[in-house]
Amino acid sequence: MTNMTRAQLLRTAAGLSVAALLPLRAASQPSKKMNTRKIPSTGEALPVIGCGTWIGFDKQPGSAEYQRLSGVLQALFAAGGTLIDSSPMYGRSEETTGELLAAAPPARNPFLATKVWTRGRDAGIAQMNQSFALLKTERIDLMQVHNLVDWRTQLATVRSWKEQGRVRYAGITHYTASAFGDVEAVLRSEKLDFLQINYSLDDREVEKRLLPLAAERGVAVIVNQPFGGGGLLRSLRDKPLPGWAAEIGAASWAQVLLKFTLSHPAVTCVIPGTSQPAHMADNASAGMGTLPDAAFWKRHAASLPS
Repeated sequence: MTNMTRAQLLRTAAGLSVAALLPLRAASQPSKKMNTRKIPSTGEALPVIGCGTWIGFDKQPGSAEYQRLSGVLQALFAAGGTLIDSSPMYGRSEETTGELLAAAPPARNPFLATKVWTRGRDAGIAQMNQSFALLKTERIDLMQVHNLVDWRTQLATVRSWKEQGRVRYAGITHYTASAFGDVEAVLRSEKLDFLQINYSLDDREVEKRLLPLAAERGVAVIVNQPFGGGGLLRSLRDKPLPGWAAEIGAASWAQVLLKFTLSHPAVTCVIPGTSQPAHMADNASAGMGTLPDAAFWKRHAASLPS
């Protein structure tokens, strides 16, 4: 069978109404089970592919883009994924996520992750309470201090809420190399459950210090921007897959890039963002089957984008 590009997959799915997305659930039901990795602080198993909501879920109800998003979540859940990551910074993405989950509750509880992104204790409390309301939940699995904004103040509240059972895990996030020194300092000084950070084939700075440190400190790692912010994947769009892709069960460049990030043992979960059901199904497939080691990528370095 000839491998389909993401564009071809998207054309195949184009025109489906929300009601017609039920066949997508059945059609995308995987024959393999998604891999999981343990959250170091508890040992809880977390599926290795989740869904980011930046841009993709910031859609208005009634729009064609909004109508497709229920199919994105269906594809995630059908493949065995659970983590949905959002933020008050992402427009109405939290609200959209809450609406979709309320309209079609999944059979398995999703792992809800969001962030606090403001200064001051009272402002942080108000923003986090708003996230609970928008996500329509009484418990958030992971609350992260977004980009380390007023992190000491916000992390204290998150920990208090964790003790109360409102939040299950506490973490921090960032995405710029200029802040990695600060991220490292916080990782060394604070007990955290999660770090969310950018990592991709063309952005490997975190391999030097942050990923080894997270592993040493027992901190789970969520990878954002696994496609290099989208530019890397776009640059590969018209290039044929190398023959070795089949060895690791990769049927698209997106799957190759996701398997690369997951090949690092410190990485717990990767959250590619999308608003397209076909893309979500394709992304989720990267979490199944073989996850190659560093030696594999070294052998095939010459055929990888630089």
